Amino acid sequence: MAQEKLTSLSTPAPVPPPGTPPDSGDPLRVVYFGTPPFAARILDDLGTDQQLRILAVVTQPDRPCGRGRTCKPSAVKETALKMGYPVLQPETLKKPTVVAELEAFQADFFIVAAYGLIFPETVLNLPRYGCLNVHASLLPRYRGASPIQAALLAGDPVSGITIMRMAKGMDTGPILLQRAMGVDINDTAQTLHDTLAAQGGRLLLETLARHRSGTLIAVEQDHSLATYAPRLTKDMGLIDWDQPARTVHNHIRAMHPWPGAYFFLPGENQIKRKVAVHPGQVGEPLASESTVDAPRDAGKPAPGSFIGIHGDTLAIACRDKAYLVSHFHPSDAKRMDAQAFRCGYLRQICPGDRLCLGLNEPVCPPPEES
Repeated sequence: MAQEKLTSLSTPAPVPPPGTPPDSGDPLRVVYFGTPPFAARILDDLGTDQQLRILAVVTQPDRPCGRGRTCKPSAVKETALKMGYPVLQPETLKKPTVVAELEAFQADFFIVAAYGLIFPETVLNLPRYGCLNVHASLLPRYRGASPIQAALLAGDPVSGITIMRMAKGMDTGPILLQRAMGVDINDTAQTLHDTLAAQGGRLLLETLARHRSGTLIAVEQDHSLATYAPRLTKDMGLIDWDQPARTVHNHIRAMHPWPGAYFFLPGENQIKRKVAVHPGQVGEPLASESTVDAPRDAGKPAPGSFIGIHGDTLAIACRDKAYLVSHFHPSDAKRMDAQAFRCGYLRQICPGDRLCLGLNEPVCPPPEES
């Protein structure tokens, strides 16, 4: 993994902060908003700052999940209770009673990380110095709900963390600090998530330290450069093998661990089995004389076809190269290695046969769990 570095912010002029930092040296009064593990890691880091007083933690209500649909608390709620912080779980921030409860804290800052609910203007205006947001991209690139996955899908070599002051609009507020980091070609959404969460906590503490010293400067985003990362859905995991192998690799690692990248394996009696694919490696070109844009060679394996076993991996044809997968997870079984998958599910399939159904072929609905 490449080393972290501060990025330079080049915009026409700084934006004045909303107020003057306190001179008393009293701890900053903070209400924290967050829900998933990314936000829980940042809350852990905030708890180490002796110059902060966390008045309450706001997270989404417990949601049903898993096969049994049992209600489960968010990662932030579990962390907050362990740390002894009061927890609020409103369904919305728009109710006057919720706004009044938040106003009563008389907070210096609201700090937000992957909370998941929209902040109305009435709430944005409550804290003395405004609302800070920890966002897992180098804004204005990848505003929205899934910036980590978007960076991997695009094959970006660099990602990072932005601390911004929240404004009306999705991730449109002025930037306070940014830190960039390299992305390894084998990073997944999980590994990049963990690295950015750790980095986000450190950068947030640095932001608050600069606020206390009066050296924090806000800089407007260049909105003309904005891109968006929409919320992930389960059907986004379906693999299109008729793409360059590097594109397939980027897709699989972006979908790991959720919603998971998968294909449908042809079966007997019109049964189509969902098979999740764990991130693998790009293999050798299928035909050296062909290019991605050239007409397909008649002897070249069709995308989605089985090529063979290569060491401890199973090779699947993409548009230009083989993709080597070491682990599979069929919907009706546990995770297994390539050899076990070949023996258990591909006994009737020979090299050159289609292994994966195409994107446009009708399939039965995928199972809830892969």
